[in-house]
Amino acid sequence: MHIDRCVCEGVTFKVLKEVADRSGCRTLQDLRDEARFATGCGLCRPYVAEMLRTGRTSFSEIIVEKAAEE
Repeated sequence: MHIDRCVCEGVTFKVLKEVADRSGCRTLQDLRDEARFATGCGLCRPYVAEMLRTGRTSFSEIIVEKAAEE
């Protein structure tokens, strides 16, 4: 399994990382203000969050979004 892009928009995590690095984005919302991703199913959100945290742009494991703590 090779996960490296937002399925809805077709943008790769590598491109999103370049945008984040260039714009100084540290959060999903910051990056959403700069780039188009997670507009449909949102399955890429946990991968993009992990990308922002670690710099990784390709994943072989399934990452699920954690429910917000109440």
